Amino acid sequence: MDYQTLKVEKRAKGVTWVTINNPPANAIGDKLMFELEHVANVLKDDQSVRVIVITSAHPKSFLAGADLMGIIQSVDPQAVDDDPIANLSARMQACFHTFATLPKPVIAAINGHALGGGCEFALACDFRFMSKGRIGLSELSLGIIPGAGGTQRMTRLLGRAKAIELIFTAKKLEPKEAEELGLITRAVAPDELESVTTEFAEQLAEGAVHAMGLAKRAINAAEYPIAEGLAIEAKAFSETFLTDEPSIGIAAFYLKEKAKFL
Repeated sequence: MDYQTLKVEKRAKGVTWVTINNPPANAIGDKLMFELEHVANVLKDDQSVRVIVITSAHPKSFLAGADLMGIIQSVDPQAVDDDPIANLSARMQACFHTFATLPKPVIAAINGHALGGGCEFALACDFRFMSKGRIGLSELSLGIIPGAGGTQRMTRLLGRAKAIELIFTAKKLEPKEAEELGLITRAVAPDELESVTTEFAEQLAEGAVHAMGLAKRAINAAEYPIAEGLAIEAKAFSETFLTDEPSIGIAAFYLKEKAKFL
């Protein structure tokens, strides 16, 4: 498929970079969400792809939020049978959740502002490397709340107390401050974002990527009641033995060598 808002580039060791390019501001819209979901499903099934990196072509913005004025203008105050704003929220949640549940590592290489919806998308990724701009759930400053999963993901990541503080104050964090709070994985210099992210992505790609996907499924289930989460973990543990990764890893352990999964 030829994408209009994305550029897909396969690099060494099975690391694939997906660059968002949706001028003028990389705003979230129907076309971008459709293409993000499409590329996620394509890369999920591509056995040559081991790690996915998401970044932006915009010099100042990683990903902007939805068109709020368009949302307001689209609301019909007389409508009683539908809730278009809730439907839009659910649509964005579903799009971002595709990446949160993708059975491969997903890294956000944040090279600009990630506020509101941009932060929510970054939170749906497994790792966040950030070089410049600010990040945060800033919706309360506009009189609205995060609607693309931010209230849920930030709370799970940072805990209720810190999430409620950051969301209520609409705090916009610099990269180093975000790293100190645990909101991002690492703050890096702008000229090192690509190289540092690549090094980390390739390190992951050399590991047991199939097992990482199964571990991700089990980790995501930690929000469920413990009995259900344990059952999902047991099933995922069993599924690790459907590939050759356990035999490679266990053999390397006994030989006192580093396992070579790639």
